[in-house]
Amino acid sequence: MIRTVRKPLGAVAGGLALMLALSSCGLDDSSSGAEGSDGGTLTIYTARDKGLAEAVVADFEAANPDYAGKVEILTLGAQEALERIRAEKANPQGDIWWGGTGQQMKQAAGDDVLAPAPEAVIDAVPEELRDPSGLWVGEMQLAEVIFYNHDMLSEEEAPKDWDDLIAPEMADKVAIRDVEASGTMRSIYAAMIDRQYDAAGSPEAGYDWLRKLDANTKVYAANPTDLYLRVTRQEAAASAWNLQDVMLQIEKQNAPYTPVVPASGAPMLVDGVAKIKNGPSSEAADAFLEFLFSEETQKDLSETYYQIPSIEMTETPAWLAELDLVEMDVDWDRIGQNESE
Repeated sequence: MIRTVRKPLGAVAGGLALMLALSSCGLDDSSSGAEGSDGGTLTIYTARDKGLAEAVVADFEAANPDYAGKVEILTLGAQEALERIRAEKANPQGDIWWGGTGQQMKQAAGDDVLAPAPEAVIDAVPEELRDPSGLWVGEMQLAEVIFYNHDMLSEEEAPKDWDDLIAPEMADKVAIRDVEASGTMRSIYAAMIDRQYDAAGSPEAGYDWLRKLDANTKVYAANPTDLYLRVTRQEAAASAWNLQDVMLQIEKQNAPYTPVVPASGAPMLVDGVAKIKNGPSSEAADAFLEFLFSEETQKDLSETYYQIPSIEMTETPAWLAELDLVEMDVDWDRIGQNESE
């Protein structure tokens, strides 16, 4: 279980000295062999923000010129990426899967489609935020929150907790990202079922809650961009999504959003990254993972892209230190066993 409550980074342990060594020495040794056994394109399947992914890849290529122009980014929903990797098992086409929930990563590890990350990366990530054998590693933690268009709702009218989304006054005011293809929404839905499981002794109370949410939902958005556009254009007033992407829309797109940390707590997801087993560019994949988990890269991502890093940092970003982030108690193991149902 993730034990991040109010000060998430204070609960993350281990790996600082090793990551300082990585960030100080860079990847000169590993990148010098870029034209060796790989020599081709590094293909990254990612559910991450497009601008973020492109910026990280540009920095990676600048730090490792041997890979310049040899990185291809394919943006997919997390569930879509998982299904593609499964379908390509006999003939893998990708090298890195960047952006998926811990539950999805566990499924992929069980399907034998992932390979261990470099040892330095595995050691840098706390055990509770990664696969025991390093078949996937958590890059960051995602807080799942509510957000609303403050041009449509006042602070008093806006939902303050999860149950407010199913209140009568929110009828036809909610937009939801299409659930099946979205790791984020699947996890939010699963958390909404799990939070009522112990009291009810079954998932039925959670299913009833989701039916009420469906009744209040005006539109199901095809993808995250569609979701943002619909809320920005006032087709719907509120939604549920991860805090990082909401903050990015506010910062980068001047979106009229206000995020709300639900009073009963925010589910905290582990957002992972993995090396695809038998991918065509294994050495390049290792080099990218080492670059991604350097403290320098994670510091930039936390300050610029509102990430909550999995590795221990020497300094907590100001925006995170000021955030009164309370974690919802969620049984992720139970969710992992029953998510498909």
